[in-house]
Amino acid sequence: MKTESIIGAAVPRKEGLDKVTGRAQYVDDIVLPGMIYGATVRSTIARGKIRKITFGDGVPWHEFVIVTAKDIPGTNCVSLITDDQPCLADDTVNHPEEPILLLAHPNRHSLPKVVDAVTIEYDPLPAVFTLEDSERAAEIIWGQDNIFKRFLVEKGDVDSIWEKADYIVEGEYRTGAQEQLYIENNGMIASFDKERGITVWGSLQCPYYVHKALMKLCNLPKERVRVVQTETGGAFGGKEDYPSIIAGHAALLAIKSGKPVKIVYDRMEDMVATTKRHPSRTRHRTAVSRDGKILGGDIEFVVDGGAYATLSSVVLSRGTIHAAGPYYWPNIRIRASAVATNAPPHGAFRGFGAPQSLFAMERHMDRIAAIVGISPVEIRRRNFLKTGKTTATEQTIHEPIDLDKLLDRALELSDYRAKKQRFRKENEGSTYKKGIGIASFLHGAGFTGSGERYLASVVGVEGCADGRVRVLVSSTEFGQGTKTVLCQIAAETLGLAYDDVEIAQADTGEVPNSGPTVASRTVMIVGKLVRSAAQGIQQTLISSGYLSQGYSREEFRKACANYVAEHGTFKSWSQYEPPAGIFWDDEKYRGEAYAAYTWAVYIAEVTVDLTSYSVTIDDFVALQEIGKVLHPVLARGQIIGGVAQGIGFALFEKVAWRNGRMQNGQMTNYIMPTSADLPPIRVYFEELGNEHGAFGAKGIGELPIDGPAPAVVNAIEDALGVRFDSIPLLPEDIFEALAVRPQSEGQARTRQEVS
Repeated sequence: MKTESIIGAAVPRKEGLDKVTGRAQYVDDIVLPGMIYGATVRSTIARGKIRKITFGDGVPWHEFVIVTAKDIPGTNCVSLITDDQPCLADDTVNHPEEPILLLAHPNRHSLPKVVDAVTIEYDPLPAVFTLEDSERAAEIIWGQDNIFKRFLVEKGDVDSIWEKADYIVEGEYRTGAQEQLYIENNGMIASFDKERGITVWGSLQCPYYVHKALMKLCNLPKERVRVVQTETGGAFGGKEDYPSIIAGHAALLAIKSGKPVKIVYDRMEDMVATTKRHPSRTRHRTAVSRDGKILGGDIEFVVDGGAYATLSSVVLSRGTIHAAGPYYWPNIRIRASAVATNAPPHGAFRGFGAPQSLFAMERHMDRIAAIVGISPVEIRRRNFLKTGKTTATEQTIHEPIDLDKLLDRALELSDYRAKKQRFRKENEGSTYKKGIGIASFLHGAGFTGSGERYLASVVGVEGCADGRVRVLVSSTEFGQGTKTVLCQIAAETLGLAYDDVEIAQADTGEVPNSGPTVASRTVMIVGKLVRSAAQGIQQTLISSGYLSQGYSREEFRKACANYVAEHGTFKSWSQYEPPAGIFWDDEKYRGEAYAAYTWAVYIAEVTVDLTSYSVTIDDFVALQEIGKVLHPVLARGQIIGGVAQGIGFALFEKVAWRNGRMQNGQMTNYIMPTSADLPPIRVYFEELGNEHGAFGAKGIGELPIDGPAPAVVNAIEDALGVRFDSIPLLPEDIFEALAVRPQSEGQARTRQEVS
């Protein structure tokens, strides 16, 4: 067998050459014979009854394919978790930009004008636009109380701690919506054949989500629905659930027209109509001892889900579990809810609820430190989780963790202590105020709780006639490196060269359902299944006498080719089974929330210019423990990209809402950080291994977006001495805060007094 390890090597990306040479086929590169183009007519109001649809004069309507809800052959819903969202609004609309009617024509350039020629008259209904209005339930817009989902986490006896506390620290923290802003807009092609059924090709993350939705919408059995992922130019969660909608629209037009139909959104439609990160509000009330130890606390976490349930329940779930951060709470109560408003549904975005609740936790830790009178570093150190301690869900941490060591290394790498002292002196009398801030955090790898057990993911590895090996998974590549690392895992397992392994296109007609490409699960969960399936190939060849132990690469390839020649198709399958000791109680919301966590300490250094009130991030240290680095370049790229998005979340990306509609749906007025706005991002890893992941790896895709926002805002507070509890934090927010500088550090009390 080979001796040089592929794990840990920076091998070339599997799809890299096609991308850089232009051979890669994105959905808008594909043209099918006889293909026509689709467009969507959308609601212009937030909530109301559809009274009348008028098709304007001067348009040859007979040339256009027109689809309404009445043309749907199956159930009018976007099937996901709660099937409450219609594919096309029938009599009622519940958010701006809700799809009502579809058009298709051979000339794609004629469609925008024709969409404008459709007039829809409404009887408006009262709408709800804020978390607070939804909670008051003066207007019921969903269910009985506007609540999509509630969770309650309880550990210990929270009610008994308040009188024992030396300090009770309260705070409220808010985060805004954030647009995924992937490079490639949403797009899909659908083709219908009476015998074969529906086939769709498109830019997506989760082929089997789309497959499930099309079965129900089109009233077709699973064997007559095929979903194929084309090359996908970024996703970040924004192509988890939404592709089911655009695929459904293309499919309905294809069924009615009998022709292939392509729908590709332009940038504005993609931004105003599709999902975004959930806005949130988190309230903390924490009992603390005189020496800075957390005695317990009450956390209320609320997210704005928009008009339909979509993924809000699972976003809320992850945000709830992460709300306590990487700290030990002897007593804690977390009450969480996702509420309805008349905005387009919010959905998946990298981090999936954790960036919202962790922002609140890390800002609150700095507040506690200020009130108790110890440093932000020391407040964290005194409360870190340790091996053998339990999380908020009473999961005992069995994996080896050393957050003290991680903290010390981050402090050393950033020169934290020296800079802290130097900045205090340099800031005196200067219009450039410098500060340094810290965030410590964790992120669970894989689906929350019993999610992986319910998914029961399956992967395959195939031995081919030429002696090469193919990986069969529905896990998708959208820039993060899925194809590369899964091939590394298979090659390492089998003792082959990296080039001996290929990965099949994510096509539901060929690959099994290995679960969605979300939740930082691909390397840890799917990767371990790939390793198991590859071992099945290896064991079959050895046990059947085609191969001996200690084989060479050439011997394996010859044995594989011989086996296929004699027996035909040669595939090995592996299905997920919950590891021993992993149990989750869905009713009590208690137990092992994740098989493994990644851990991190991030430190940001900033300068605030008091002439422009702008913030420059001068340096950023990102240190994380991720089990095992499988591909150093891809891993570093994941961290840098996540930090960049987290900086955008903190300082730049503000969605301007008016009556539930995004007003700045263009890249000219939705401001995101460019390379010129980013600091040197210094990435470091600790590797302690992980028994639940392939070769010790944990998932890292979401981790790096959890920590930048609180680290940056903590640094700004350090520079200015003013507290900021909402993001995005824009220059005008800093100006206003300095103009009305608060006189106290906020809501805190000892048992003797209230301040």
